[in-house]
Amino acid sequence: MTAAAASGVDLDALLHDVRALVECESPSADLAAVARSAEVVAEVGTRRLGVPPERIVLEGCTHLRWQLGSGPSRVLLLGHHDTVWPLGTLARRPFAVEHGVLRGPGCFDMLAGLAMAFEAAAGTEGVTILVTGDEELGSPTSRGLVEQEGAAADAVLVLEASADGGALKTERKGVSLYDVEVAGRAAHAGLEPERGTNAAVELAHVVLALANLGDSAAGTTVTPTRATAGTTTNTVPAAARVAVDVRARTAAEQQRVDAAVRSLRPVLPGAGLAVRGGPNRPPLESSASAALFARACEVAARLGLPAPTSASVGGASDGNFTAGVGTPTLDGLGAVGGGAHAEDEHVLVAELPGRTALLRGLVADLLDTPLPSGRGGAGRRGPRLDERTNAGPPTRGGRP
Repeated sequence: MTAAAASGVDLDALLHDVRALVECESPSADLAAVARSAEVVAEVGTRRLGVPPERIVLEGCTHLRWQLGSGPSRVLLLGHHDTVWPLGTLARRPFAVEHGVLRGPGCFDMLAGLAMAFEAAAGTEGVTILVTGDEELGSPTSRGLVEQEGAAADAVLVLEASADGGALKTERKGVSLYDVEVAGRAAHAGLEPERGTNAAVELAHVVLALANLGDSAAGTTVTPTRATAGTTTNTVPAAARVAVDVRARTAAEQQRVDAAVRSLRPVLPGAGLAVRGGPNRPPLESSASAALFARACEVAARLGLPAPTSASVGGASDGNFTAGVGTPTLDGLGAVGGGAHAEDEHVLVAELPGRTALLRGLVADLLDTPLPSGRGGAGRRGPRLDERTNAGPPTRGGRP
């Protein structure tokens, strides 16, 4: 990292902001905790940006949106403030910085990224910052908001943590989730098993058929996960079910698997199948990120920073949604470190200034010279999807 690139990035202030965010626990399923976290995020962001956010409460979950400047918003900075860690984690894993390593629940995924976004966007116009509160649950309330803001932008920069070694995430697999239910017929397993239709045996056929839908060459995985069958040990099972996790690099592969899952037919006479679920997040294909990654490399070169590297990852983020609506999207611009969702979650402090300088430079570059696609933000912004938007404390309640 060059001195020029690091200039203007106040590391002490950045660490102060990360600490404030980490020390307010925000497990996704606890709406009151998410609301408290949103207030801390709002305070930190307001101090950095000079303007307060809109508080958007959807089914009891609190999201925040800053729109900087009075003109059209052209760049969307996207992140989330919910984490996977339950209340009480902070007591045994407190915020700490030792030997250049920052630790604390949620620091890597992705609270440090939020602090970086506020630092990078300060003083700009034409930028929207959207911070959601339910990404770790699959964005059940915020998906429409993410897609709306994504469609209104020329480019989306996602502040999720980096891939290994600080790589930017230029490709994310799409996710499909299914629940396949099997109906059989119960009978006494000792007296007259032939009178039954064994749902567990039918489930075995289903699991093998599902496992054969994967395509390693295409990067498609189809994984039967949680499975149950039967009620008692001496009864032919009358019902069984299996959950299925599908990851695909392309929309075509995601659609192929979806059609195949829905075309499953029972093997045993008298058995029945029901398929629920489907695609949850579209893929973030490499074509959606290519132009932005090239721009990030150009910015890094101008700033004297190391050339960014790229990675394809199996996990999904809200960047999948913005890529799905056709907006160029670059992910993994947040902190460098490791241990997302794990006990060794950490951030490398020395990487924060250069990483923030890259983000700031990329935002400025996109505002100065939009991508050649010329996507027009303001003219395509539709009606607000917000249920309630207020300037005071967030509304509580809603989704259980």
